Amino acid sequence: MSMAYVVGHITVKDEARWAEYRARVPGTLEPWGAELVCRGHQVAVWAGENPHSDLVVIRFASVEAADGWFHSPAYQALIPLRQQAAEVVLLCYEE
Repeated sequence: MSMAYVVGHITVKDEARWAEYRARVPGTLEPWGAELVCRGHQVAVWAGENPHSDLVVIRFASVEAADGWFHSPAYQALIPLRQQAAEVVLLCYEE
């Protein structure tokens, strides 16, 4: 079984709402055995273009687990807050 990584490219619009969203996401990850690998802020673009300033990487045991998390009622309930807080491109990669 291959690992899956959810990668988010983020531009924060509302710091207070973003802080609330970030505080609530870990509780949605726990039932899926996910691990927050990295939260970072861009310091340089060395090739191409990237309009987003922040990044998040979350590791799951499988694509099915990542899909289950994303479609879970717990995470779906946070999407309106996320949309108010930031522009986010959320991608899933398989290792």
